[in-house]
Amino acid sequence: MDRNFFTPAEVAKATVDSSIKKAELSNKKCILLGILAGVFIGLGGLGNILISQTIPDAGLSRFAGACIFPVGLMLVVVCGAELFTGNNLMTMGVMDKKITIKQMLRNWGLVYLANFIGSIVLVLLVFYGNVLSGEAIDKAVKISQSKVSLSIMQMFIRAILCNVIVVLAVWFATAAKDITAKMFACWFPIMLFVLCGFEHSVANMFFIPLGMILGANVAISQLIINLIVVTIGNIFGGAIVIPYIYYNCYLKKDKVNQFI
Repeated sequence: MDRNFFTPAEVAKATVDSSIKKAELSNKKCILLGILAGVFIGLGGLGNILISQTIPDAGLSRFAGACIFPVGLMLVVVCGAELFTGNNLMTMGVMDKKITIKQMLRNWGLVYLANFIGSIVLVLLVFYGNVLSGEAIDKAVKISQSKVSLSIMQMFIRAILCNVIVVLAVWFATAAKDITAKMFACWFPIMLFVLCGFEHSVANMFFIPLGMILGANVAISQLIINLIVVTIGNIFGGAIVIPYIYYNCYLKKDKVNQFI
């Protein structure tokens, strides 16, 4: 019987192959696809705000928002876009010596900048289009202020946990062979990280500036600190923890086996 999914070992190889393709993308494609990813993740965040503020019960409100937010990663994975946090898996290509650190960092730098541009473009469109009003504005402001009020340690730990889950969602989606499976593969893990209140750098590129433009008491320096700390945490969780374990388990040749 044919399997309707790829095994972890097959996913590991596919992830390395994907790293090669991402490393070979032109600057133009990195930027354009990165802008799209920033918009896509922001749209998930916007949906989160709009649905959660309509529900009075705090627990149900948080769950409803968490259910909508994964649309962003679904768009990235299925429609095609370059997301910095997902591209942290490119370290597997470096570990397997298929791409260089320089190639990886070029992709990361361009995509990160483009994700930020896309996020800010969506913030401006939401603001000047008067998309939010009343309680939705209050919700956006509250989210923005709550994110920058976290301690450095809280930001860092939540960011690690967040991108462990995000790259696992990408891994999960890579294992799926059809579009429905890919959507569910994105939905469950991302819902979990939002429900847990973890910190995602690209999502924060949308949430915090949106709150700021709507009147949140947040300084630019607070935005910068949050993005720096959360980005480092995301890299640790998504570029080191998961890739290192899976590379050693599914791709690295054991010395014992080399002589068999």
